[in-house]
Amino acid sequence: MNKATLVDVLKKEANITKGDAEKVVNIFFDAISNALVKGDRVEIRGLCSFFVKNYKGYVGRNPKTGDSVEVTSKKLPFFKCGRELKKKVDY
Repeated sequence: MNKATLVDVLKKEANITKGDAEKVVNIFFDAISNALVKGDRVEIRGLCSFFVKNYKGYVGRNPKTGDSVEVTSKKLPFFKCGRELKKKVDY
């Protein structure tokens, strides 16, 4: 499922216009993105949680040349599946 499909499902289920459904989906995704940018955790009970993981810098290796490469520290968004969703998928 992609964003356009999600908009179509919301449009049909909520009986609203496509434009309104698109606004709702965009507001939802923007709210999650903005919370993660601020470093907040987003938890949707029964579905999933999103949070930012901090990774330390390290010395890596270029596989092509074998040279050492300094990899800087970084922050990346992380998704964790909820218990109820796991049960639904694994039925």
